[in-house]
Amino acid sequence: METGDYFESYEDIGIHKLMLEDAPRNKAYRESIHDNKELFKDKVVLDVGAGTGFLSVLCAQAGAKTVYAVEASNVYTIAEELAAENNFSSVIKVVNGRVEDIELPEKVDIIVSEWMGFYLLHEGMLNSVIEARDRFLKPDGLLFPESATLYSAPCSIPSLYGYWQDVQGVSMNCLASKLREQASKKPVTEIVASDDLLSDAEVVVWLDLREVTCDDIKSIEMRHVAVANKEGRYQGICLWFTCTFPSVQTEPVTLSTEPEELPTHWKQTVIVLPTDVPVELGTPIAYDLSLKQSPENCRRYIIEVTMLDPEEVEHPEYCLCHMTKCILVRAMFEKYDKEYVGDAERDKEKGDDEKEDEESTEKENAMNLEEEKENCEVDNDGGED
Repeated sequence: METGDYFESYEDIGIHKLMLEDAPRNKAYRESIHDNKELFKDKVVLDVGAGTGFLSVLCAQAGAKTVYAVEASNVYTIAEELAAENNFSSVIKVVNGRVEDIELPEKVDIIVSEWMGFYLLHEGMLNSVIEARDRFLKPDGLLFPESATLYSAPCSIPSLYGYWQDVQGVSMNCLASKLREQASKKPVTEIVASDDLLSDAEVVVWLDLREVTCDDIKSIEMRHVAVANKEGRYQGICLWFTCTFPSVQTEPVTLSTEPEELPTHWKQTVIVLPTDVPVELGTPIAYDLSLKQSPENCRRYIIEVTMLDPEEVEHPEYCLCHMTKCILVRAMFEKYDKEYVGDAERDKEKGDDEKEDEESTEKENAMNLEEEKENCEVDNDGGED
Protein backbone atom coordinates (compact mmCIF):
# COMPACT_ATOMS: atom_id res chain seq x y z
CA MET A 1 0.00 0.00 0.00
CA GLU A 2 1.59 3.27 -1.12
CA THR A 3 1.36 6.33 1.15
CA GLY A 4 -1.20 8.04 -1.09
CA ASP A 5 -3.35 4.91 -1.23
CA TYR A 6 -3.03 4.55 2.55
CA PHE A 7 -4.60 7.93 3.28
CA GLU A 8 -7.22 7.48 0.54
CA SER A 9 -8.26 4.17 2.13
CA TYR A 10 -9.17 6.05 5.30
CA GLU A 11 -11.59 8.22 3.37
CA ASP A 12 -13.90 5.19 3.42
CA ILE A 13 -16.03 5.89 6.47
CA GLY A 14 -16.76 2.18 6.70
CA ILE A 15 -13.25 1.73 8.12
CA HIS A 16 -14.00 4.30 10.82
CA LYS A 17 -17.32 2.64 11.54
CA LEU A 18 -15.46 -0.64 12.13
CA MET A 19 -13.04 0.99 14.59
CA LEU A 20 -15.72 2.98 16.41
CA GLU A 21 -17.80 -0.17 16.93
CA ASP A 22 -14.83 -1.76 18.70
CA ALA A 23 -15.99 -1.51 22.33
CA PRO A 24 -12.74 -2.70 24.02
CA ARG A 25 -10.73 -0.17 21.96
CA ASN A 26 -13.05 2.73 22.73
CA LYS A 27 -13.32 1.83 26.41
CA ALA A 28 -9.55 1.60 26.86
CA TYR A 29 -8.99 5.08 25.41
CA ARG A 30 -11.90 6.64 27.27
CA GLU A 31 -10.89 5.19 30.63
CA SER A 32 -7.21 6.03 30.22
CA ILE A 33 -8.06 9.64 29.37
CA HIS A 34 -11.00 10.31 31.67
CA ASP A 35 -9.46 8.50 34.66
CA ASN A 36 -6.51 10.88 34.37
CA LYS A 37 -8.26 14.21 33.92
CA GLU A 38 -5.64 15.87 36.12
CA LEU A 39 -3.08 15.08 33.42
CA PHE A 40 -5.20 16.68 30.68
CA LYS A 41 -6.62 19.71 32.49
CA ASP A 42 -5.43 22.91 30.78
CA LYS A 43 -2.90 20.96 28.70
CA VAL A 44 -2.08 21.07 25.00
CA VAL A 45 -2.72 17.76 23.21
CA LEU A 46 -1.76 16.44 19.77
CA ASP A 47 -3.97 13.73 18.25
CA VAL A 48 -1.92 12.00 15.53
CA GLY A 49 -4.10 10.46 12.83
CA ALA A 50 -7.26 11.90 14.38
CA GLY A 51 -9.66 10.37 11.87
CA THR A 52 -13.21 11.36 12.81
CA GLY A 53 -11.95 13.18 15.92
CA PHE A 54 -13.27 10.71 18.50
CA LEU A 55 -10.10 10.75 20.63
CA SER A 56 -9.81 14.53 20.30
CA VAL A 57 -13.27 14.94 21.82
CA LEU A 58 -12.36 12.61 24.70
CA CYS A 59 -9.31 14.80 25.42
CA ALA A 60 -11.42 17.98 25.29
CA GLN A 61 -13.95 16.40 27.66
CA ALA A 62 -11.06 15.66 30.04
CA GLY A 63 -10.24 19.37 30.24
CA ALA A 64 -7.56 19.90 27.59
CA LYS A 65 -6.96 23.57 26.78
CA THR A 66 -6.15 22.90 23.11
CA VAL A 67 -6.27 19.75 20.99
CA TYR A 68 -4.53 19.69 17.62
CA ALA A 69 -6.36 17.00 15.62
CA VAL A 70 -4.05 16.13 12.73
CA GLU A 71 -5.63 14.10 9.92
CA ALA A 72 -4.20 13.67 6.40
CA SER A 73 -7.31 12.20 4.74
CA ASN A 74 -10.48 14.04 3.74
CA VAL A 75 -12.16 12.63 6.85
CA TYR A 76 -10.78 15.71 8.63
CA THR A 77 -14.05 17.44 7.67
CA ILE A 78 -15.94 14.96 9.86
CA ALA A 79 -13.55 15.75 12.73
CA GLU A 80 -14.48 19.43 12.36
CA GLU A 81 -18.18 18.55 12.40
CA LEU A 82 -17.72 16.28 15.43
CA ALA A 83 -15.94 19.03 17.36
CA ALA A 84 -18.82 21.40 16.62
CA GLU A 85 -21.45 18.79 17.47
CA ASN A 86 -19.88 18.34 20.91
CA ASN A 87 -19.35 22.11 21.46
CA PHE A 88 -15.56 21.93 21.33
CA SER A 89 -14.83 23.95 18.19
CA SER A 90 -12.90 26.48 20.28
CA VAL A 91 -10.76 23.72 21.81
CA ILE A 92 -10.18 21.28 18.94
CA LYS A 93 -8.09 22.68 16.09
CA VAL A 94 -8.33 20.31 13.11
CA VAL A 95 -5.22 20.29 10.92
CA ASN A 96 -5.45 18.64 7.49
CA GLY A 97 -2.07 17.17 6.59
CA ARG A 98 0.58 14.59 7.40
CA VAL A 99 2.12 15.10 10.82
CA GLU A 100 5.50 14.90 9.11
CA ASP A 101 4.65 17.97 7.01
CA ILE A 102 2.69 20.26 9.32
CA GLU A 103 3.87 22.94 11.75
CA LEU A 104 2.33 23.71 15.13
CA PRO A 105 2.53 27.06 16.93
CA GLU A 106 3.64 25.42 20.20
CA LYS A 107 5.00 22.29 21.85
CA VAL A 108 2.44 19.86 23.28
CA ASP A 109 2.08 18.24 26.69
CA ILE A 110 0.47 15.01 25.48
CA ILE A 111 0.34 12.97 22.29
CA VAL A 112 -2.61 10.63 21.86
CA SER A 113 -2.91 8.30 18.90
CA GLU A 114 -4.52 5.06 17.84
CA TRP A 115 -1.62 4.02 15.60
CA MET A 116 -1.70 0.24 16.04
CA GLY A 117 -2.32 -1.98 13.04
CA PHE A 118 -2.70 -5.73 12.65
CA TYR A 119 0.14 -7.51 14.51
CA LEU A 120 0.81 -4.06 16.04
CA LEU A 121 3.07 -2.74 13.27
CA HIS A 122 1.02 -3.11 10.08
CA GLU A 123 0.54 0.21 8.23
CA GLY A 124 3.68 1.69 9.82
CA MET A 125 1.85 4.53 11.56
CA LEU A 126 4.16 4.25 14.56
CA ASN A 127 6.80 6.03 12.47
CA SER A 128 4.51 9.06 12.33
CA VAL A 129 3.98 9.02 16.09
CA ILE A 130 7.74 8.83 16.67
CA GLU A 131 8.32 11.82 14.40
CA ALA A 132 5.53 13.77 16.11
CA ARG A 133 7.09 12.96 19.49
CA ASP A 134 10.52 14.13 18.39
CA ARG A 135 9.20 17.34 16.80
CA PHE A 136 6.39 18.47 19.06
CA LEU A 137 6.35 16.77 22.49
CA LYS A 138 7.76 18.62 25.49
CA PRO A 139 10.66 16.86 27.27
CA ASP A 140 8.42 15.77 30.14
CA GLY A 141 5.42 15.08 27.91
CA LEU A 142 3.22 11.97 27.90
CA LEU A 143 2.14 9.52 25.22
CA PHE A 144 -1.19 7.66 25.17
CA PRO A 145 -0.45 4.76 24.92
CA GLU A 146 3.07 4.83 26.35
CA SER A 147 4.17 1.23 25.65
CA ALA A 148 3.23 -1.71 23.46
CA THR A 149 4.10 -5.42 23.44
CA LEU A 150 3.86 -7.93 20.61
CA TYR A 151 3.40 -11.62 21.50
CA SER A 152 3.57 -14.90 19.62
CA ALA A 153 2.53 -18.50 20.26
CA PRO A 154 2.17 -21.63 18.11
CA CYS A 155 -1.44 -22.50 17.37
CA SER A 156 -3.95 -24.68 15.57
CA ILE A 157 -6.07 -23.20 12.76
CA PRO A 158 -9.39 -25.08 12.60
CA SER A 159 -10.74 -22.63 10.00
CA LEU A 160 -8.18 -23.94 7.51
CA TYR A 161 -8.06 -27.59 8.59
CA GLY A 162 -10.57 -29.43 10.77
CA TYR A 163 -13.69 -27.56 9.67
CA TRP A 164 -13.33 -28.69 6.06
CA GLN A 165 -13.09 -32.39 6.86
CA ASP A 166 -16.84 -32.58 7.39
CA VAL A 167 -19.07 -29.78 6.12
CA GLN A 168 -22.54 -31.17 6.73
CA GLY A 169 -21.28 -34.63 5.78
CA VAL A 170 -19.20 -33.46 2.81
CA SER A 171 -15.40 -33.79 2.88
CA MET A 172 -13.84 -30.64 1.39
CA ASN A 173 -10.11 -31.14 2.04
CA CYS A 174 -9.32 -30.26 -1.58
CA LEU A 175 -10.72 -26.76 -1.02
CA ALA A 176 -8.98 -26.49 2.34
CA SER A 177 -5.58 -27.16 0.75
CA LYS A 178 -6.20 -24.32 -1.74
CA LEU A 179 -7.24 -21.99 1.09
CA ARG A 180 -4.02 -22.83 2.96
CA GLU A 181 -1.97 -22.23 -0.15
CA GLN A 182 -3.59 -18.82 -0.52
CA ALA A 183 -3.11 -18.06 3.18
CA SER A 184 0.59 -18.96 3.02
CA LYS A 185 1.22 -15.93 0.80
CA LYS A 186 0.24 -13.39 3.45
CA PRO A 187 -0.81 -13.44 7.13
CA VAL A 188 -4.40 -14.26 7.97
CA THR A 189 -6.43 -11.94 10.20
CA GLU A 190 -9.02 -13.86 12.19
CA ILE A 191 -10.23 -14.55 15.70
CA VAL A 192 -8.22 -17.32 17.33
CA ALA A 193 -9.80 -19.18 20.24
CA SER A 194 -7.62 -19.34 23.35
CA ASP A 195 -8.05 -23.14 23.28
CA ASP A 196 -6.27 -23.19 19.92
CA LEU A 197 -3.05 -21.79 21.39
CA LEU A 198 -0.59 -24.60 21.98
CA SER A 199 1.80 -22.96 24.45
CA ASP A 200 2.34 -19.98 26.69
CA ALA A 201 2.96 -16.72 24.86
CA GLU A 202 6.42 -15.31 24.21
CA VAL A 203 7.27 -11.61 23.94
CA VAL A 204 8.44 -10.77 20.44
CA VAL A 205 9.18 -7.13 21.23
CA TRP A 206 8.37 -4.53 23.91
CA LEU A 207 8.30 -0.92 22.78
CA ASP A 208 8.69 2.08 25.08
CA LEU A 209 7.03 4.81 23.07
CA ARG A 210 9.00 7.47 24.95
CA GLU A 211 12.29 6.15 23.61
CA VAL A 212 11.75 3.86 20.58
CA THR A 213 13.21 5.08 17.28
CA CYS A 214 12.24 4.42 13.68
CA ASP A 215 15.41 2.37 13.28
CA ASP A 216 14.32 0.13 16.18
CA ILE A 217 11.23 -1.01 14.29
CA LYS A 218 12.76 -1.53 10.86
CA SER A 219 13.62 -5.12 11.69
CA ILE A 220 12.49 -7.29 14.60
CA GLU A 221 13.73 -10.84 15.01
CA MET A 222 13.34 -13.49 17.67
CA ARG A 223 13.95 -17.20 18.21
CA HIS A 224 11.64 -19.14 20.44
CA VAL A 225 11.49 -22.67 21.78
CA ALA A 226 7.91 -23.06 22.92
CA VAL A 227 6.69 -26.06 24.89
CA ALA A 228 3.28 -27.49 24.06
CA ASN A 229 0.97 -27.33 27.07
CA LYS A 230 -1.59 -29.64 25.46
CA GLU A 231 -2.08 -32.16 22.71
CA GLY A 232 -2.95 -30.63 19.36
CA ARG A 233 -2.01 -29.79 15.78
CA TYR A 234 0.76 -27.25 15.19
CA GLN A 235 -0.45 -25.37 12.12
CA GLY A 236 0.60 -21.75 12.53
CA ILE A 237 2.01 -18.92 14.62
CA CYS A 238 -0.46 -16.54 16.27
CA LEU A 239 0.45 -12.88 16.89
CA TRP A 240 -1.31 -10.31 19.08
CA PHE A 241 -0.46 -7.20 21.07
CA THR A 242 -1.20 -5.15 24.15
CA CYS A 243 -0.84 -1.42 24.81
CA THR A 244 -0.52 0.28 28.19
CA PHE A 245 -1.48 3.86 29.00
CA PRO A 246 -0.04 6.27 31.60
CA SER A 247 -1.83 6.65 34.92
CA VAL A 248 -1.40 8.68 38.08
CA GLN A 249 -3.86 7.42 40.67
CA THR A 250 -5.57 4.41 39.12
CA GLU A 251 -4.28 1.10 37.79
CA PRO A 252 -2.86 1.69 34.28
CA VAL A 253 -5.31 0.77 31.53
CA THR A 254 -4.21 -1.99 29.13
CA LEU A 255 -5.76 -2.53 25.73
CA SER A 256 -5.32 -6.21 24.90
CA THR A 257 -5.96 -8.13 21.69
CA GLU A 258 -4.97 -11.51 23.11
CA PRO A 259 -7.27 -14.47 22.35
CA GLU A 260 -8.54 -14.70 25.94
CA GLU A 261 -9.88 -11.13 25.88
CA LEU A 262 -12.99 -9.77 24.18
CA PRO A 263 -12.51 -9.62 20.39
CA THR A 264 -11.36 -6.36 18.82
CA HIS A 265 -11.32 -5.22 15.19
CA TRP A 266 -7.63 -6.19 15.14
CA LYS A 267 -8.55 -9.81 15.92
CA GLN A 268 -5.32 -11.88 15.82
CA THR A 269 -2.79 -12.40 13.05
CA VAL A 270 -1.87 -15.94 12.00
CA ILE A 271 1.08 -17.06 9.90
CA VAL A 272 0.04 -20.33 8.29
CA LEU A 273 2.70 -23.06 8.15
CA PRO A 274 3.27 -25.27 5.12
CA THR A 275 2.82 -28.43 7.20
CA ASP A 276 0.51 -29.80 9.87
CA VAL A 277 2.51 -31.16 12.82
CA PRO A 278 0.94 -33.21 15.64
CA VAL A 279 2.20 -32.31 19.11
CA GLU A 280 1.63 -33.69 22.58
CA LEU A 281 2.08 -32.26 26.04
CA GLY A 282 5.74 -31.30 26.48
CA THR A 283 6.65 -31.26 22.78
CA PRO A 284 9.22 -28.54 21.99
CA ILE A 285 8.25 -26.21 19.12
CA ALA A 286 11.16 -24.16 17.78
CA TYR A 287 10.90 -21.33 15.27
CA ASP A 288 12.48 -18.08 14.11
CA LEU A 289 10.19 -15.10 13.55
CA SER A 290 11.17 -11.94 11.70
CA LEU A 291 9.26 -8.78 10.82
CA LYS A 292 11.02 -6.41 8.44
CA GLN A 293 9.79 -3.18 6.92
CA SER A 294 9.57 -3.35 3.17
CA PRO A 295 12.38 -1.28 1.62
CA GLU A 296 9.88 -0.04 -0.98
CA ASN A 297 7.14 0.95 1.49
CA CYS A 298 7.60 1.43 5.24
CA ARG A 299 3.88 0.84 5.78
CA ARG A 300 4.31 -2.83 4.84
CA TYR A 301 6.11 -5.52 6.81
CA ILE A 302 7.49 -8.75 5.46
CA ILE A 303 6.85 -11.51 8.01
CA GLU A 304 8.79 -14.75 7.88
CA VAL A 305 8.58 -17.85 10.08
CA THR A 306 11.28 -20.51 9.91
CA MET A 307 10.45 -23.86 11.46
CA LEU A 308 13.46 -25.23 13.34
CA ASP A 309 14.52 -28.67 14.56
CA PRO A 310 14.27 -28.58 18.38
CA GLU A 311 17.19 -31.03 18.52
CA GLU A 312 19.50 -28.52 16.85
CA VAL A 313 18.75 -25.27 18.69
CA GLU A 314 19.60 -24.11 22.18
CA HIS A 315 16.74 -24.36 24.66
CA PRO A 316 16.05 -21.96 27.54
CA GLU A 317 18.08 -22.70 30.67
CA TYR A 318 15.02 -24.11 32.43
CA CYS A 319 12.99 -25.75 29.65
CA LEU A 320 9.88 -27.79 30.43
CA CYS A 321 9.93 -29.86 27.24
CA HIS A 322 10.17 -33.65 27.22
CA MET A 323 13.57 -33.86 25.52
CA THR A 324 16.12 -35.87 27.52
CA LYS A 325 18.65 -33.04 27.83
CA CYS A 326 16.03 -30.71 29.29
CA ILE A 327 14.76 -33.37 31.69
CA LEU A 328 18.33 -33.86 32.97
CA VAL A 329 18.87 -30.11 33.39
CA ARG A 330 15.62 -29.81 35.35
CA ALA A 331 16.69 -32.73 37.54
CA MET A 332 19.99 -30.95 38.26
CA PHE A 333 18.17 -27.74 39.19
CA GLU A 334 15.77 -29.63 41.44
CA LYS A 335 18.65 -31.46 43.10
CA TYR A 336 20.44 -28.16 43.66
CA ASP A 337 17.30 -26.59 45.12
CA LYS A 338 16.83 -29.54 47.43
CA GLU A 339 20.43 -29.81 48.63
CA TYR A 340 21.77 -26.27 48.62
CA VAL A 341 18.73 -24.03 48.82
CA GLY A 342 17.27 -26.38 51.42
CA ASP A 343 20.50 -26.24 53.44
CA ALA A 344 20.53 -22.45 53.17
CA GLU A 345 16.98 -22.28 54.46
CA ARG A 346 17.83 -24.63 57.30
CA ASP A 347 20.91 -22.53 58.15
CA LYS A 348 18.75 -19.45 58.10
CA GLU A 349 16.23 -21.09 60.42
CA LYS A 350 19.06 -22.20 62.67
CA GLY A 351 20.51 -18.70 62.61
CA ASP A 352 17.11 -17.24 63.45
CA ASP A 353 16.79 -19.64 66.39
CA GLU A 354 20.28 -18.75 67.63
CA LYS A 355 19.49 -15.08 67.25
CA GLU A 356 16.29 -15.54 69.25
CA ASP A 357 18.30 -17.38 71.95
CA GLU A 358 20.86 -14.58 72.04
CA GLU A 359 18.15 -11.95 72.27
CA SER A 360 16.44 -13.93 75.00
CA THR A 361 19.73 -14.25 76.94
CA GLU A 362 20.46 -10.54 76.55
CA LYS A 363 16.98 -9.69 77.74
CA GLU A 364 17.34 -12.02 80.72
CA ASN A 365 20.74 -10.53 81.62
CA ALA A 366 19.29 -7.03 81.40
CA MET A 367 16.45 -8.02 83.70
CA ASN A 368 18.94 -9.52 86.19
CA LEU A 369 21.02 -6.35 86.17
CA GLU A 370 17.95 -4.24 86.73
CA GLU A 371 16.94 -6.48 89.62
CA GLU A 372 20.40 -6.25 91.20
CA LYS A 373 20.31 -2.47 90.81
CA GLU A 374 16.94 -2.30 92.60
CA ASN A 375 18.30 -4.51 95.43
CA CYS A 376 21.30 -2.24 95.85
CA GLU A 377 19.06 0.80 96.13
CA VAL A 378 16.97 -0.94 98.77
CA ASP A 379 20.11 -1.80 100.76
CA ASN A 380 21.33 1.79 100.57
CA ASP A 381 18.00 3.08 101.79
CA GLY A 382 18.17 0.71 104.74
CA GLY A 383 21.66 1.89 105.69
CA GLU A 384 20.57 5.51 105.90
CA ASP A 385 17.77 4.63 108.30
